[in-house]
Amino acid sequence: MAPPSNPRSRPSQPAIPAGRASQPAIAGARRVVSDKREAILDAALALFVERGFWGTAVPEIADRAGVGAGTIYRYFDSKEALVNAIYRGQKMRFSAGVLDDFPASANTREQFRTIWMRMARFASANVPAFIFLELHHHASYLDAESRAVEQRMLDIITAVVTAAQARRELKAGDPRLLMGLVLGAFIGVIRSCLDVGQTPADADWAFAEQCIWEAIRS
Repeated sequence: MAPPSNPRSRPSQPAIPAGRASQPAIAGARRVVSDKREAILDAALALFVERGFWGTAVPEIADRAGVGAGTIYRYFDSKEALVNAIYRGQKMRFSAGVLDDFPASANTREQFRTIWMRMARFASANVPAFIFLELHHHASYLDAESRAVEQRMLDIITAVVTAAQARRELKAGDPRLLMGLVLGAFIGVIRSCLDVGQTPADADWAFAEQCIWEAIRS
């Protein structure tokens, strides 16, 4: 998806259901942090979702994490290094959740259902992470390593789509367009629920999956 015309503008964020986002520390009371690196990653993820990358300052991350601002630079060279560490970590979790033990020998209908429902489980259980991964514009600050993580997942899904097209089980055409239709619909389901402070129910996911399958099958 294309980056915003003004990369320093704050993106519009969908609402996160109560209890999903990390809460800032009470003013004047710094919490005890046992794993500072993880605390920094968690705080930065929450703030990047709430305010966007450009709208978040390093001291704000430090305050949310309960550490000194200088501590962040002991673990990450820059805010860009921090956001890339988050992106790679969450993208690899997402990829593993969707593709590990993938049913390669199943028919295309079952493969599509598996991918969709695994994506749904990840998104429902990791709302801030999914918003960060899929509802933000990353192009201007992702590094080569982060882009490679994204490309590996894209290559695997493309191979699945291409093989299904060869069997004439999916519509012919550019695989990127089919994948774009699926991901766009998936994100639409997320947005439609988060905008009213809800997460999609299993029945919502199943209904949407059936609709999108009918749109892309041959």
